[in-house]
Amino acid sequence: MHADQAEFQDFLSLSSVVTGFTAFQLQGTGQAESYFSTLIDILGEATVAALLQVFRRVQRETGEDAAALDRLLRAAIFSDEKLGPIARNLIKLWYVGTWYPLPAAWREAFGELEKDTTFVVSPAAYTEGLLWPAIGANPAGAKGPGYGTWSAPPRIPEV
Repeated sequence: MHADQAEFQDFLSLSSVVTGFTAFQLQGTGQAESYFSTLIDILGEATVAALLQVFRRVQRETGEDAAALDRLLRAAIFSDEKLGPIARNLIKLWYVGTWYPLPAAWREAFGELEKDTTFVVSPAAYTEGLLWPAIGANPAGAKGPGYGTWSAPPRIPEV
């Protein structure tokens, strides 16, 4: 496994932890490679590598303890002035398929990034967003539930 593949696997692991979906489910969206490339394209390899390095350290320190992982992620990544906004944008990216610009405070502290603008990552990003399975719905205008399904009451998934 070369470095890029190892970083991609770390990206999937981080994405899985912060979204609540398995790496298998994330890859099933068909967007994982696009989102990883988007992150690198906007932030640069060094910043993405720094985020993933902190994530790997947190994983090593917490092992299989999910509560400890949650606490340390909040302290080491989400509370970090530089990494926190990036991690929050990554969550939004997975859920709605759109990259939103980093906050103004982030840009003031770390500089403007040329490609840090609002855009939909790919034509399939909207329909493959994690928002839809999370709420048990189909994306408007896409992935129709099937003929006549309107006649039955909606099913609300167990949480």
